[in-house]
Parts: sequence; C-alpha cells; structure tokens
Amino acid sequence: MSAPAPYKPGPGSEPPPTGASWPEIVQRYVSSLRFGVVEIVVHEGRVTQIERTERFRLDNRASTPASAGVTSAASSE
Repeated sequence: MSAPAPYKPGPGSEPPPTGASWPEIVQRYVSSLRFGVVEIVVHEGRVTQIERTERFRLDNRASTPASAGVTSAASSE
C-alpha cells in the first residue's frame, strides 16, 4: 500500500490545525461559521474526516432593483 497523499488545500480553504484533537478542530470550525454545516465522518468508530460547508446569505431586498415595474395594490387614501 502507498502512503496517503499530502494535504493540498483548495482555493479559499485552510489546512487543518496541526496537533489539534478532533473536538478542538470541530469547535474552531463551528465558532468560525455564521451560516453553514460541520460534518464529522466516522469510520470503524474513529473520526476520519471533518467537513465544513459555509453558506453566505444575501439580502434579497438589495438584489432586486427598486424600479422592477412592480406596483403596489394598496391605495393611498
């Protein structure tokens, strides 16, 4: 069997903290998220992978133009 490939971070990712235990890594990932998911993968009773998915929420009001041709049905009496 060959040795596992070294960790190569993708664009915008950071390497896992060296020497940290998995609960410390999970805590760091959870505390750094505003919206997202931290997933723990277990294989034969051992944590083998930790995944972090971050979501960015956009303000819908800012993304729609004010003059979109939508008129209000309310009367101004």
